[in-house]
Parts: sequence; C-alpha cells; structure tokens
Amino acid sequence: MKNWPLWEVFIRSKNGLSHKHVGSLHATDEVMAMENARDVYTRRMEGVSIWVVKSEYITASNPEEAGELFEPAQDKVYRHPTFYDLPDELKHI
Repeated sequence: MKNWPLWEVFIRSKNGLSHKHVGSLHATDEVMAMENARDVYTRRMEGVSIWVVKSEYITASNPEEAGELFEPAQDKVYRHPTFYDLPDELKHI
C-alpha cells in the first residue's frame, strides 16, 4: 500500500447539484478507487454520483497568495450588479 497513489473523492448528494470533496484514499487504480470510495463514503446512501481523481492531477491555489490571485477582479467594477437598474418585478436577483 505504500506505493499506491492517493485519490481525492467527490460525492454529489441526492439533493445537491455539485460534487463536494469528502476525503482521500489510496488505491491501485481508478476501479479500486471508485469501489473503495463507494464503500467508505456512501455506506448510508449519501450520494448519487462519485468522482475519483488522482491527487497528483489537482492543482490548487495557495491561500497565502489569494490577494495576488483575486486582486485583478477588483478593477472590473462593471461586473458588479450595482451598475444595473433592474425592474421591481425581479425580486430574486
């Protein structure tokens, strides 16, 4: 097991629209990862869909560099809905 790759597991719940990361596990291949994910993370019928992804293929941003990464959005004020006049009939926007 010490050479088995690490897999990240994402589950879409019955009432959810998006997959959520639920944990990680080690497996020799994608078939074993899928079966282990089912056995470990959906024992009580918690999901309707499972994704397994090798951890080595996931790239994540560094929270310490969030300012640099997200700062360019600050100068695009036209993306904020406050610049648009909406009719009163639109209540959920």
